[in-house]
Amino acid sequence: MTLAAAALFGVLIGLSLGALGGGGSILTVPALVYAVGESAHAATTESLVIVGLTSLVAAGGHARAGHVRWGAGLVFGLTGVAASYVGTAANRAVDPNLLLLAFAGLIVVAATAMLLRQRGGARTPAAEPATAPAQDRTVLTRPVTGIASRTVTPAVAAKVLAAGLAVGFLTGFFGVGGGFVIVPALVMALGYDMPITVGTSLLVIAINSAAALLARSGHQTFHWSVIVPFTLAAIAGSLTGKRVADRVAPDALTRAFVGLLFAVAGYVAIRSGVALLG
Repeated sequence: MTLAAAALFGVLIGLSLGALGGGGSILTVPALVYAVGESAHAATTESLVIVGLTSLVAAGGHARAGHVRWGAGLVFGLTGVAASYVGTAANRAVDPNLLLLAFAGLIVVAATAMLLRQRGGARTPAAEPATAPAQDRTVLTRPVTGIASRTVTPAVAAKVLAAGLAVGFLTGFFGVGGGFVIVPALVMALGYDMPITVGTSLLVIAINSAAALLARSGHQTFHWSVIVPFTLAAIAGSLTGKRVADRVAPDALTRAFVGLLFAVAGYVAIRSGVALLG
């Protein structure tokens, strides 16, 4: 049953990472705790292995399609390295049930952010003039080949720095990739379109996961009998997720996944809240 649960949730998480560039990793900790039976602290560490390796493999697939901006991804990821160490130190000091309750709140924030991003994206086409000059349309659709698609002003740099630090802390504290923060940051601060955003987000997740995992080395025991099948299933799901993203409307994928996130958040909140009160 443990292997079956690991494989099932691994595929689901990999699908989300491959298709949406984030979101799936936030399900890894609840899956490890409630479906596999790991402790909260062990789960947040093992999640880093699973999410990091899965994101790295998925990023390779997106890179072959030219959808990874390596310069921006490395800058964004390395910005959060120091913050991931701070998050890791905080993780060790928190009661496991309180950690899970806070995690439920994080899931709600992630789901809400995905919904808001989806609605904002749906309004954008309607706001564009139907008679835009051909020259302007060329500028809007031209492939991005540098670090960013707009001038990197101090305000843009500050947004990237703040988002990088936030993602690093969340990665260290909760063992999540932080794609729900990375994706909107790349869109709003650097102006990337969604294929490039997804690919670059996966690179950032891999970097942050590796840094947070290094910070925990020597402090945790890894249950490889759980990690290996979970990771292999997630990698398989991530490769499938890229193909799904090429064929299924992103809005439909997002709505389905957001519904799942809210359901998981409710379950985690009830279980951890009851444990705290008991």
